Amino acid sequence: MISLLRYAKKYRLQMVIGPFFKFVEAVFELFLPLLMAKLIDNGINKGDTAYIYKMGGLMLAMSVIGLISVFICQYSASIASQGFGTELRNALMRKINTFSHKEIDHFGTATLITRATNDINQMQLALAMLIRLVIRAPFLSIGSLIMAIYVSPKLALVFAVLLPLFCLILYFIMTKTIPLYKIVQTKVDRLTQVVSENLSGVRVIRAFARSKKEKQRAEDVSDELAKSYIRVANLSALMTPATSLIMNAGILIILYVGGFQVNTGSLMQGEVLALINYIMQMLLALIIVANLVVIFTKSAASAARINEVLDTDVSVVENESPTYLTAIENQTAIQFKNVSFKYAAASANALENIEFNLSKGQILGVTGPTGSGKSTLINLIPRFYDVTAGTLLINGTNVNEFDLQSLRRSIGYVPQNSSLFTGTIAENLRWGKADATEAELQMALEIAQSADFVASLKDGLNSPVFEGGKNFSGGQRQRLTIARALVSQPDILILDDSLSALDYQTDLNLRRALASRLTNTTVVIVSQRISSIQTADQILVLNDGKLANSGTHKQLLAESDIYRQIYDSQSETETDVKEVH
Repeated sequence: MISLLRYAKKYRLQMVIGPFFKFVEAVFELFLPLLMAKLIDNGINKGDTAYIYKMGGLMLAMSVIGLISVFICQYSASIASQGFGTELRNALMRKINTFSHKEIDHFGTATLITRATNDINQMQLALAMLIRLVIRAPFLSIGSLIMAIYVSPKLALVFAVLLPLFCLILYFIMTKTIPLYKIVQTKVDRLTQVVSENLSGVRVIRAFARSKKEKQRAEDVSDELAKSYIRVANLSALMTPATSLIMNAGILIILYVGGFQVNTGSLMQGEVLALINYIMQMLLALIIVANLVVIFTKSAASAARINEVLDTDVSVVENESPTYLTAIENQTAIQFKNVSFKYAAASANALENIEFNLSKGQILGVTGPTGSGKSTLINLIPRFYDVTAGTLLINGTNVNEFDLQSLRRSIGYVPQNSSLFTGTIAENLRWGKADATEAELQMALEIAQSADFVASLKDGLNSPVFEGGKNFSGGQRQRLTIARALVSQPDILILDDSLSALDYQTDLNLRRALASRLTNTTVVIVSQRISSIQTADQILVLNDGKLANSGTHKQLLAESDIYRQIYDSQSETETDVKEVH
């Protein structure tokens, strides 16, 4: 937890000012009961009006100064904690943005969201409490005991009896609740994951009529979290009645014994009231100390989870002296040399001994049964993952030697799931090229067969895009994501099953436009639909992570059983497509 305080360096002044003024307020609060005792004993009881005004004025002045001190402390704590949270969240997001798909797979989206929100909020709370209370509460608890001894050493023995009893109850509650808080954080992760899955997969859930089952699953996870919270709350709830019992018992003892001492003249009435105030101060301060321990324990767990992300070694590391890819000039654009790949949690290779060459300007089709490794293969090209064995060359250079930004700027990547971002169509298209002109945007839309439907919209390129592009159909989203990849006119274009939502005619028109207008662009198309790849210069057929066959459409129909089976299964619903070139 302490290591994360480096993100609060900008707010060192507030972290010093805040506790200082809180200490000033605590000192005044500690002396107020003693001043009140003197006011009663020497002023009210003796009818000394001047003394009453004098002590009353002093108490008022101390209260006002204490109030101002509290305000300064609270303001400093707010500035420091919010700034610290912002710096920490920015650092976490910067780190996550360096993650390859391997690290994202390892953590999972749900837990990364929780760590960037709940855990950082917990750290903000911890810093705020550190500034506001970490000095005040211990100072008041110890100071109250010292002041009680000063007022009446005999009655201060009551404190000596009650304090260990209170600490024992405190210890019991804390040892039971602290482990439960860690369980709660794990269950919050689980609930976030389930809710995220239900929201993102709502259409699939309805399509399979699993709404009731998924609702029950979410309720079960929510109930488990609620039970954990209730267990923590039940144990924590013991604190208030236990404290009240001890406090009231102490007050009764002080009143009973103090009453006798007042009658004998060994103790004044004001001093009895001062002792009652001090016992309340001490026990309430100890409750705050207990709450601070709980907060810091929860924060320590959150800090460990945040540090786990920040300290994670990124698997895809840039070369210290990288090569900058400006253009594909080599005749061989992409070359796989005996490439194998295995996911971190897997026991077997997802790809094994893949070998092929793809020339500049050619179109490569990749097909095969589900789970054969098609998406895995193309994810190696932009270095979303690093190969486990073998060599992957782009433009004749090992892909590991390239500067990542320059490599990925040279590649237009269209994922399986069409992902659009809140904003306008133009803003989404300019992701690939921030300074793209309207003419460049229009050209990309024309190639992606999106120009007509965008023109039909009221605001054209300035039409709004809702979250995830939910205001467009599946085919429209796919075409817009393809257009976004085309705006930068990439040297390599990767379409990962990105034509699946298009009708056959639109699919054909799009591929014809790619072949005729992007003659220097090397295109890789992953598809289960043979019509989308049968005009490719070369087609790879994958099966169980191995390259089963490669060749042209005609060659594979003659030589590959797997390819022929896929083709035959689609031939009843698909019409033959004429070759583009």
